[in-house]
Amino acid sequence: MTKTAPYGTWTSPVTIDVLLKSGVKNDELFVDSVTSTIYHIEQRPNEGGRLVIVNTEKGTEVFGKEWSARTSVHEYGGAPAVAYDGVIYFSHFKDGRVYRVKEGGEPEPVTPENANYRYASFAVHPEQPHLLVAIREDHTNPQPSAVQNILCVIDTKNSTVAELVTGADFYAGPCFTPDGKHIAWQQWYHPDMPWEGSEIHVADVTADGSSLTLSNDKHVAGKRIDISAAYPVWASNDLLLFVSDESGYHNPWKYSISTGKASAVLPVPLAEDFAEPMWRLSYTFFAPLDLEGKTAIFSVLSEGRSVLYLVSLSGGTFEQLDCPYVNVACLLRVTDNSIIFLGQAYDEAERIVLCRINDYAKPHFAPVNAAAASDDLPFGREYVSIPRSITLTVPETGEPVHILFYPPVNPDYVAPAGEKPPAIIMAHGGPTSRSTPALSLKVQYYTTRGFAWVDVNYGGSSGFGRKYIKRLEKNWGLVDVNDCAVAATQLSAAPHSLIDPARLAITGGSAGGYTVLMALCTRPDVFAAGTSSYGISDLVKLGEFTHKFESQYLFKLVGGTNEEVPEVYAARSPVKLAGNIRAPLLVLQGSEDAVVPPEQAELIVANIKKRGGRVEYTVFEGEGHGWRKAENIKTALLQEIGFYEDVFGLRK
Repeated sequence: MTKTAPYGTWTSPVTIDVLLKSGVKNDELFVDSVTSTIYHIEQRPNEGGRLVIVNTEKGTEVFGKEWSARTSVHEYGGAPAVAYDGVIYFSHFKDGRVYRVKEGGEPEPVTPENANYRYASFAVHPEQPHLLVAIREDHTNPQPSAVQNILCVIDTKNSTVAELVTGADFYAGPCFTPDGKHIAWQQWYHPDMPWEGSEIHVADVTADGSSLTLSNDKHVAGKRIDISAAYPVWASNDLLLFVSDESGYHNPWKYSISTGKASAVLPVPLAEDFAEPMWRLSYTFFAPLDLEGKTAIFSVLSEGRSVLYLVSLSGGTFEQLDCPYVNVACLLRVTDNSIIFLGQAYDEAERIVLCRINDYAKPHFAPVNAAAASDDLPFGREYVSIPRSITLTVPETGEPVHILFYPPVNPDYVAPAGEKPPAIIMAHGGPTSRSTPALSLKVQYYTTRGFAWVDVNYGGSSGFGRKYIKRLEKNWGLVDVNDCAVAATQLSAAPHSLIDPARLAITGGSAGGYTVLMALCTRPDVFAAGTSSYGISDLVKLGEFTHKFESQYLFKLVGGTNEEVPEVYAARSPVKLAGNIRAPLLVLQGSEDAVVPPEQAELIVANIKKRGGRVEYTVFEGEGHGWRKAENIKTALLQEIGFYEDVFGLRK
């Protein structure tokens, strides 16, 4: 029987235990290009956040409990492992060394001891498989400006490492042609992030039993500051596939060794992104369906969700495939006409999905392992809130604001007549990132209790083209904050009238946490509460202490260095504006966070406490930029919802 109860007080089947049980997260996938064996890397909160390599079809772990396949290259890591002909190479997080292991065997090191070195993004030479090309990041001098990134050669027979390509500030995605005669990679320089200006290079390879060298290095696409060319992958021994945003959107491009020319695959560019910003080295969004340069499949962002396009690389034609998954990530080739990816739907947990395509027939999707096939939701789909994609308009400029609105849903309850729900306004991190419409149990935790949830893909978010990303250039702390306020105020007023204007909370982590703090400082009339998780409070300190990968990202976002525009740093640092905060604030922080150190949080907490404001502060010992341990995930979630229940007077 349906009960009547105020929004925010409903009893939900989405419990903390449900969230933690689902806590085993598939971090990424990789495929053995010789055997076609599929592996995935699981993040396990109940094992201290350890990252475990698993044979996906068998469900068996590759190594014992003392090992963790994780790297901190660029701090965000990704691509810590590769498999080739039954041999797996991986970066072990504890010591940073690269290890070799066969399933059922014991890992053995193939790089020298050196705690200052980090490795990622491995490519195995197909003719000399004991030679690996990888990124090496050298922290001998830990100052961000002194950290050195190169492409190196690892000789796994002799456990030696040699420099291969140097000179750029960053590298990604080294990959060999199937015959091993050529290599491609991506590189970029400060002050660019890889989605702003990055280059694709191709070189000839000479490899024998003892060495691997390059010649004829050619810059084939991309331009500093202006054009991002990214994610190289070989479609044949002659044809390299990548994406470029020369048109304003990341569209597919190709480069032919035989002609020496790069060109767009599509005759007319599409106003859709065929890739996303490279925050992690493991990101992949397309793959060739054969190794003859004929066809490829792409995960494309269209109206805020992923769609699959089958693309002819020679003719430039494409067709959209029917696909039930609204978020597709880590897309990789398995065999001719089959791919693997991490797929998320509106109403089911993430799955490792094998997709087979034969002669342009309807694609067949199937979970790879038995565990995935039976891993259904522990509650009925009638409890799932399906998001509505809504585009709002900034009144002053006419610019769009893209949001995802999740209404409260619980078939066991209705709210009293005329009541509007409290709402959580979510500012994603990055800031050059996006919120997806895929099922999130955290979102459902709130919506089944009678809260509305609003994901704001504010100006600066990815997935809507280069121009939308550049809305945030020089305007961080302004455009993002204003767009969140636009979402809150317009959704709570006619003609939408979906949420209660008096019960609006804003939440976010990292860059999203910064948006939270700035919103509470500069728009105190809009939000009644806020939660900042590892958020930035002082732009000056951020500029001084942030790691190399993002060390100059800030300068574009605010328009210069602190020496060049000190007034901007002062005006957009929440710690300087904390006197304006009227709403209660919850601050959650990791003690080992290298991206946003604890000092950032403590500055603003001390400021608010000094003047008697309400602020709650929790430090999670041993955690970095986000929570990996089950007990901390649980504590953070309970603290946050309890905080809102108290502020909004919802305690039962």
